[in-house]
Amino acid sequence: MVNKNSYSNKELQEFKKIIVEKIQRAKEDLLLLKSAYANDADNGTEDTSPTFKAFEEGSTTLSKEENMKLAMRQEKFITNLKNALIRIENKSYGVCRVTSKLISKERLKLVPHATLSIEAKNMQ
Repeated sequence: MVNKNSYSNKELQEFKKIIVEKIQRAKEDLLLLKSAYANDADNGTEDTSPTFKAFEEGSTTLSKEENMKLAMRQEKFITNLKNALIRIENKSYGVCRVTSKLISKERLKLVPHATLSIEAKNMQ
């Protein structure tokens, strides 16, 4: 492989397409998570016995908290993907921030928001 310090415009456009698709899917997932913790489709517990209602409310609270955490992670993921789009525009996408070498295409296809090569990750 020829050593180069950036990806070609064609390669960057391929990565951009992957990232835009991932952002769209992530936003759809985020909407589902937000509606889950907002409890838009509340089925209610008015007709259950008090003992089961207490357990269910505790479970619902825990579930909402987990969904909120997942939503926060999803928002961070979307932000990281958007930052990757900025790096594509700046032509700095795919360059490891530690080693300044290109991150492998395989890694970027799996983790398109990566800023570290495998070599740099292993050094951590």
